[in-house]
Amino acid sequence: MDFKELVEAARTCRRFEEDKPLSVADLEWLVGCARLAPSGMNAQVLRYILVGKGETLDKLFPLSRWGGALKDWGGPHPGERPTAFIALLLPEKATELMCFDAGIAAQTVQLAATSKGWGCCIIKTFDHAGAAALLKIPAGMQIPLLLGLGAAKEKRVIAPMPADGSFKYWRDADGVHHVPKRDLKELVVARY
Repeated sequence: MDFKELVEAARTCRRFEEDKPLSVADLEWLVGCARLAPSGMNAQVLRYILVGKGETLDKLFPLSRWGGALKDWGGPHPGERPTAFIALLLPEKATELMCFDAGIAAQTVQLAATSKGWGCCIIKTFDHAGAAALLKIPAGMQIPLLLGLGAAKEKRVIAPMPADGSFKYWRDADGVHHVPKRDLKELVVARY
């Protein structure tokens, strides 16, 4: 798969195969990929908490929110839940540049997961205080993002932007997850 195909395949995944859990070694490999990604001023301020199977995973899942555009869906059902999470940590007084690092690391993990046939959901909507307490994050740190991970169970595809311009994703009758993307012609505003 070339890089563009990898990016196209790296859609947000919200349904996983719980009977195929990721191991701690898998999570370490993903963070190993993220640690090699660019970092503002090469400061490398991000830290990570790895959550695999067990009680912590079971308690963290209900603190997360999934698929806000899917109004008739409350999130992954039993048997389709993530088998792991990675919590990204930043200093509480993170600079704007440090916040970019979180996005770069999350995207790197998502691409790395996709390269292995795994799915990743980058989650900003979660109970931040509850997750921080559960994961016992170090003083002076915050969790800007959670990454829900596991063996991908759902098919995700790119769709053309509908005529009404709605960018909301949807699922068809077969459960295929469609993500509309603007045409390149619409995005390039100038050529010199």
